[in-house]
Amino acid sequence: METLSRRALNRATLERQLLLRPAKMSAYDAVEHLAGLQAQAPFPPYFGLWSRLEGFRPAELAELLESRRVVRIALMRGTVHLVTAADALAWRPVVQVLYDRDLKTNTQHARALAGLDHSAVASAARELLTASALASTALGAELARTWDVPAASLTHLARARLPLVQVPPRAIWGKAGQTTYACLDEWVGAPLSPPSPAELISRYLRAFGPATVADVQTWAGITRLGEVAASMDLRRYRDPDGRELLDLPELTVPDEDVPAPPRLLGPFDQTILSYADRTRVISDAYRKRVISQNGLVKGTLLVDGQVCGFWDTKASRKAAVIELSPFEKLAKRDLAGLESSAGQLVKWAEPAAETHEVRVHAPE
Repeated sequence: METLSRRALNRATLERQLLLRPAKMSAYDAVEHLAGLQAQAPFPPYFGLWSRLEGFRPAELAELLESRRVVRIALMRGTVHLVTAADALAWRPVVQVLYDRDLKTNTQHARALAGLDHSAVASAARELLTASALASTALGAELARTWDVPAASLTHLARARLPLVQVPPRAIWGKAGQTTYACLDEWVGAPLSPPSPAELISRYLRAFGPATVADVQTWAGITRLGEVAASMDLRRYRDPDGRELLDLPELTVPDEDVPAPPRLLGPFDQTILSYADRTRVISDAYRKRVISQNGLVKGTLLVDGQVCGFWDTKASRKAAVIELSPFEKLAKRDLAGLESSAGQLVKWAEPAAETHEVRVHAPE
């Protein structure tokens, strides 16, 4: 069985995540290819596509949300993802076990919900949402008319038992909107699919492989996928630590010496969140500087395929500034590449600002 180096795994990840070179594909095709995009906050998916696609315009993704071809929905790991409507219909049934478990173990809501008929609450919530999309607080308040339980806990139950999408204007570029829910199947006009864990594994490997079963389970947030993978026709490798790596038989791994140009990844980028072993793209020490204790993930700097710092923006009507904070001294050519990308990013993100500036902080 062939052993793949960490550098080879890095290049495979960058290639499948469309980070070796700008991709010439539509935003819809990219969302599908990438197995969705992290979307805990409204706008990181836009930055994720900017990092990957040639000539990406925010209006393209906004139109997909408004036309219901892509949706924002809690899926893998219990976090909000932006995925195609078809993938949402296919994947939510697979990860439902995660939400069922959470209703019994959630430290904030489980006790309040323990004595309720969960199916009855979910049925009532669906009836309310069929009549009209409702904001999170409004949904809870309506349910609390029937059940003497905190409204927030009732909303939590509805979100766990029903495939709820966050509807526009939430996450429409340039607009603001509170979290407002509708039922996925009614929103897109199609039924949920029978659960297929094998298909979920295949899609993960196409976007992130080669990877271990533990990597797949970390991304999905569910367990026992090793049993499913064992029955699949997959290519198998070893990583430098001897762990078995899985991949689709028709896919190959690029040469480990393929150049990886400097890149700016957006906040919450899935490339650094979707593995049990993230060292293929970020060291453990740097991960602690990029991901906060409450789960916020900064926009990051990539040099030779590895995270080496973070970036942030400050904007007003007059001035837009992007600040680069590398963790180490960088070669002049690499730093120049990051500055060039940062200059393009700040103008793309803040086109109305009168001035645009890139600032680089010295490594601490």
